[in-house]
Order: sequence, then structure tokens, then C-alpha cells
Amino acid sequence: MTPYNDPSTPAVPLTATPDEALRRSLGVGRRRFLSTCTAVAAGAVAAPVFGAAPAMAQDRGRDHGHDHGRGQVLVPPHKRGIILYTVRDATARDPLASDLPSGFREVFKQLARHGYRQVEFAGYNQHANAPGGAGLESVEGAKLLRRWLDEYGLRAQGNHGFIPSSWPLTEADKDTFKKHLEIANILGMDHMGTGGDPTGSSYRADWDVAADKWNALGEIARREGVKLYTHNHDSAYGFLLDGGPLDDQGRPTRSSGIRKLEYFLKVTDPKLVWLEMDIFWAHVAQYKFHTYTAHDGSTRKSVFDPAALVARHNKRYPLFHAKDGVVSTTNGMGWDMVPFGTGDIDYTTFFSRVGLSNYRNPMVEDDNSPSATDPAQSLREAKISYDNMAALRKRRC
Repeated sequence: MTPYNDPSTPAVPLTATPDEALRRSLGVGRRRFLSTCTAVAAGAVAAPVFGAAPAMAQDRGRDHGHDHGRGQVLVPPHKRGIILYTVRDATARDPLASDLPSGFREVFKQLARHGYRQVEFAGYNQHANAPGGAGLESVEGAKLLRRWLDEYGLRAQGNHGFIPSSWPLTEADKDTFKKHLEIANILGMDHMGTGGDPTGSSYRADWDVAADKWNALGEIARREGVKLYTHNHDSAYGFLLDGGPLDDQGRPTRSSGIRKLEYFLKVTDPKLVWLEMDIFWAHVAQYKFHTYTAHDGSTRKSVFDPAALVARHNKRYPLFHAKDGVVSTTNGMGWDMVPFGTGDIDYTTFFSRVGLSNYRNPMVEDDNSPSATDPAQSLREAKISYDNMAALRKRRC
């Protein structure tokens, strides 16, 4: 497998300032923004455009396909979702101690008012004083959740839930996994997944084991009519260690330039295993993992292109976490997380390049939305994020 290299990405000079180096390493600077439309149409832009956050607009009732000359909608209304982790403080809030929405039912109601049509669960627990009680991770709890989803016109589209730790699978883990598949079916999910990487290792042998496990789990899920997906963080897009001299434990120390999750895509069955790209963490990986030591000891450059990876594997990426960030040269990640549409990640270009808007399911996420001092913040920012997603239009050049 040949690693992706973007010949248009300039080398970063050793004398560049940290901010300049970051912008150059990610490929497209502010001055080049106006020249990118043609390249986007050809699928040739390999990195986000900084300073090009989409125009924000209130967007009710006019966002189907094309909107009075404003251009093609990039995320159709029925595909606009949010992972409930973003508003976890609201689902966990005591309804007896606050007038703000609390518990699943009231949060569903508020999210539907904002305009959302899909939710991704991050577990099934809420405050004990909310309707239904604390724990809804059961068949009866799922039936209650489904009734509330239907009541407010929402659809469940995934869960970051139980993936067995055992391999080979113990009978207890297999039974628990099947229980979660039953819950997924009651909730009407097409997909069920996890919030973690298949393995935290950098070694090919460990990714082979992870692939065997996920293929087996995916087969169980397929028999229940559910697609199994894994969620990425930045580390999964780092380089696989698969050759060169061995260390004192007999493990390889150098790379072919293949990224870990690219290898996972290659060795898992596309009929059994799907992926959810967290677009923020994919851009962190673009910042962090751009050079590797090849088998021959040379240092080589390979800039990660998140949208190109999705396009190459097309329908294996049915879900996204739509998480935004502003450029940072101080935190070691390249980005600081912010509400969707208020940052520098060019989502207009990203969604234009990956296409299949009626297949993808982008879920708004912001890990930092809950606030210790502003209890209304997470649901308020969920509204901001929805409006910004609804405002995304394909550029007209």
C-alpha cells in the first residue's frame, strides 16, 4: 500500500515561526483560500483552509437541496445529529433542582426544538430523579427511550457503548454484546459502536489481532441487522511500526508509511466493520503525524488528508463526529476545541469532498460544552452548532 503524499504541500522551513509552520504543514493558508474552489471541485485540496469558517445563518424551512440561489445544502436536515456526550450535564441534571431541561426526555425535546433529527448515545444513564430512573441500559429502558425519541421526531443513530474486552470472547461478554445489539434494534439504530480505537498499539501484529476481533464482532452484529463501527482519536492515524531493526523485545521500530487505521481498513471485512471519523481528532493527527522513519532509516514526509481517506473508502465511513477547532501552536495538538462552525476547520470543503450527503451521519460534538459555572451552556452551544451546520452550503465559484 502506497502512503498518501500531497506533492502540493510545501515543506516547512526550519526557520518558520510556530504559527507559520503549522499553517504550512497543514497545506492551505489564508491567502490561498480564494483559489481553492476549482481544486475542491476536482477533489484536490488536501488540507483545511484556515480563516474560512462558513457563514452563519438562521436556516429554518429553507434547507432542502438548494435554497433560493444560496447553493446546495451540504448536510440535509434529516442527517443533522448530535452525540449526547455534548450535553451530558443536561441528561445528568437533577430535575428537582433546576428549571433547565434535565434527563433524556427533556433533552430530546430541547434538541428537537433546536432542529436536530438524530442523536448518538454515549451510554444510557441519566439522573435518578428523571423519568425512567437512572439506568436505562435494558430492554425496558430502551423501549422507554424509543417512545421519547418518536415523540420528538428523533432517530437514534449509534451508541458509544459496550465492546467486549475479552478475546477470544467469553460467553459473558458475548451475551452482554448481544444485549446491546437488542437495545440498538429497539432504539432503531442502523449502527452501534464504541468511543475508543481498536487498539492503542503501534505494532502491526496487535492490529491484526484487533482486526480478527472486530471481524468476529461485526459478524455477530450483522446477524442482528446492525452495522458495527469504531471511533477514532488522533493516535489511530499515526504511523504503523512494521519493519526495520527490532527493539530488545523483538518489535519493529520503523514504518512503511502506512497509518494504523489505514491498515485496519485493509485487514477488516468491509461488510462487517465500519468507522466513525472524529474530524477534529483527524485534523490533530494531520498536525502531529506528518513524518516517519522509513525501513531504511530515512525520514520521510506524508501529510494526512482526512477527507481523501474517507473518499478512498467511501461507504465505510457512515458516521462523523463534527467537532470544530481553532488553530493553536501552544497545546501540542494544533487545535483548540470550540463549538461547531466557530472554528478554523473548513467543513464546507470537507463535506463537499467526501460527498454522499444522504448517506453520512455527522454528529455535532464538543467535549467542552458542559460548564461548571454556566449550566445552560451545553444546550445553548448545541443550538449554535445546529444553526452553523444547517448553514453549510457548497461553494459557488
